[in-house]
Amino acid sequence: MHDIRAIRENPAALDAALALRGAEPMSSEVLSLDAERRAKIAAAEAAQSEQKKAAKEVGAAKASGNDAEFERLRTLVGEKKAETAAMQVEAKELDAKLTDMLARIPNSPAEDVPQGGDENDNVEVRTWGTLPAFDFDPKEHFEIAGVAKSMDFELAAKISGARFVMLKGAVARIHRALAQFMIDTHVDENGLTEMNSPVLVRDEAMYGTDKLPKFGDDSYQTTNGWWLVPTSEVPLTFTVAGDTLEESALPIRMAAHTLCFRSEAGSAGKDTTGMLRQHQFEKVEMVSIVHPEKSDDEQKRMLGCAEGILEKLGIPYRTIVLCTGDMGFGARRTFDIEAWVPGQNTYREISSVSTTGDFQARRMNARFKPADGGKPEFLHTLNGSGLAVGRCLIAVLENGQRSDGSVELPEVLAPYLGGKTILGADGVLA
Repeated sequence: MHDIRAIRENPAALDAALALRGAEPMSSEVLSLDAERRAKIAAAEAAQSEQKKAAKEVGAAKASGNDAEFERLRTLVGEKKAETAAMQVEAKELDAKLTDMLARIPNSPAEDVPQGGDENDNVEVRTWGTLPAFDFDPKEHFEIAGVAKSMDFELAAKISGARFVMLKGAVARIHRALAQFMIDTHVDENGLTEMNSPVLVRDEAMYGTDKLPKFGDDSYQTTNGWWLVPTSEVPLTFTVAGDTLEESALPIRMAAHTLCFRSEAGSAGKDTTGMLRQHQFEKVEMVSIVHPEKSDDEQKRMLGCAEGILEKLGIPYRTIVLCTGDMGFGARRTFDIEAWVPGQNTYREISSVSTTGDFQARRMNARFKPADGGKPEFLHTLNGSGLAVGRCLIAVLENGQRSDGSVELPEVLAPYLGGKTILGADGVLA
């Protein structure tokens, strides 16, 4: 959400930010609606003032015996009361319209975000790891012999349709082990508080985390109005909605492992094979609530937490900063981490770490009291995948594959797999 006062003071700044995202200017439209709303409020206040003045004069006219004046004033009071009510209704409708308009305007990019139109203009920040060398043509995850029997897309389609998978046996256990490893690392080493959050949320939570009103089609809604979360960013961030925290309570750092649900609207034909793009998947999500002066450093810290998971797993990756034209709606700055997937001979996104500044906090009315006793300020919120579990499974299986169809698994997973580190070509852990 944007501050209407800031737009009044500097409308060119809004249009410049929108231009960076490849969007049309909106300041004139916003300010026109704002002026109409304020005029209606002023007219309602003027009518109400006239109503109160006439109401005071009614008694005097009655006391003086001036029946004609009494009737005139009494009629005027009624008219002004009705006029005030009607204008207040119109002002409320205009206010709702302005709020909706502001809610559909994307966040303004941070000054250091590279300018560009699409993913081709993203900038690589660093790479880590050595790409594996195979003496055979590496397969995609679902083609590896030791995996194929335990990654059943046909069975899932029988139950749920396209873009679902049924994991079985050893592959299901490796998937679970990855999630446990991630959450344990974030809690034990990175200092995050583990949360077990709902995956059904109300409209307010989706709105407060900028998923509504613009992106309702990207998520699933139940018949009684709940939304299935696209990520646990939604319930974790919304924990501070409507709150005014003490500065001493900051930072708040959370992590949750949950199911996530996305309709994949507009993705027809993309990644139709394998586990890369599913309607239902699992993620370990990180969320931080911080002081505004700390948010840039916090984003770097969170990025390091996500990168650290891949490094412990021995998965090569690259980190990029998204350009202005490729950032998500609510982000001020986003770093994507892309893991190497040999089966496709490319890097694929496995995490996005974003700072939203006060964009979400304004929508949620989430503030903190400065320690020096100043006026309450909006919090800053950040979120990041740490990591997407299914995509991490893909990276582990493809990077560890061997010519005989078996897979060498990362040593850090051994404690979660009964000490076993090999997925045999027969689909059995050894």
